[in-house]
Amino acid sequence: MISAMIEARIASSTQEQVTEVEAPGPCGPLSGTMVHPTNDAPTVLMIPGSGPTDRDGNNPQGVRAAPYRSLAEGLAGLGIGSVRIDKRGMYGSQAAVDDPNGVTIDDYVRDTSAWIEVIRSRTGAERVWLLGHSEGGLVALAAAAVLENVAGLILVATPGRPLGDILKEQLRANQATAPLIAAADYVIDELSAGRRMDEAKVPPELAPLFSAKVQGFLISAFSLDPADLARKIDKPILIVQGQRDIQVPVADAERLKDAAPSSTLVMLADTNHVLKRVTSGDRNANIATYLDDNLPLVPEVVETIRAFIKSH
Repeated sequence: MISAMIEARIASSTQEQVTEVEAPGPCGPLSGTMVHPTNDAPTVLMIPGSGPTDRDGNNPQGVRAAPYRSLAEGLAGLGIGSVRIDKRGMYGSQAAVDDPNGVTIDDYVRDTSAWIEVIRSRTGAERVWLLGHSEGGLVALAAAAVLENVAGLILVATPGRPLGDILKEQLRANQATAPLIAAADYVIDELSAGRRMDEAKVPPELAPLFSAKVQGFLISAFSLDPADLARKIDKPILIVQGQRDIQVPVADAERLKDAAPSSTLVMLADTNHVLKRVTSGDRNANIATYLDDNLPLVPEVVETIRAFIKSH
C-alpha cells in the first residue's frame, strides 16, 4: 500500500520541479540537483557517503544502485524537497578544488554550510534538514554541531564509532588481510593520534588505503566519534538502520541512540546499506543489489523519513 501511494505521487510530479543548482566552492562551484515539489515543502540536503560517491549515490568502485536519486524521487512524491550533491573536486563539482583527496571533514562542513544558504535563499525556508548516508552521517553530525539553520538530522546507515575502529573491524573480516592486521592497526592508531605516516613504512598491500594524499582526510575523520557528536546535538535526530546492512552493523545505530536518548531509532527489516530489499543472509545476493538501479528502495525508508520530518 505504501509503495503504491509513493509511485502514484511520483508519477504526478513534473520535470519542472527538478533543477540543477550551484553553491560557492573554494575555487569553483559546487554542483547538485534540487527537487522541489511545492513552495512550502521542507528540504533535505543529502550528504553522500565515502569515496567517489556521486549525487545519485553511485560509485565507480561498485555501486550503481542510485539510492540517493531514488530517495529524492520518493520524498518528492510525499511532498518533501531535496538537494543531492557532488562532493568538491568530483563530477559536477570538479572545478571546486584541484585535488578531491585534499579535503577534511571540516571542508565538507563548510560546503554543507554553503549549500544550506543556497537552499534557504531558493526556498525561503528558515532551516534545512541534513540527511547523511554512511560516512555522510559523520559530516552531518559535525555540521549540526557548529552550524545554524539546521532543522534536524537524518542519519542513514551511519557509523556510531570512530571510523578507524570500523576500518580495523572490516580488515579483520577479510581473510586476505589477516597477515597485515598488526601493520594496519599501527597505521590507524598513528593517524587517529593525528600523526602522518611515511608511505615507505606502509606495506604495499595497504598503500591504497593509507596513501599520503588521503592521510589528511583520514586524520580528520578518525579524530571524531559520531556518538560523542550526537550526544551534544539538541536538534531532532532520526537514525535509520537496515538490519541487512553488511557495512554498518546494527550495533552502530544502537550506539548512536544510546548517546542521544531523545533521538528516534528505526530498524528496517530486510534492508541493506544501499536501502534495497534483501531477504536472506547471502552476502553475494546483498552485494548484487548494489549494481541494480532498477530495484526500488525499501518503501519504509521514504515513509519513515517523511513521517519524522512532518512530525517536527
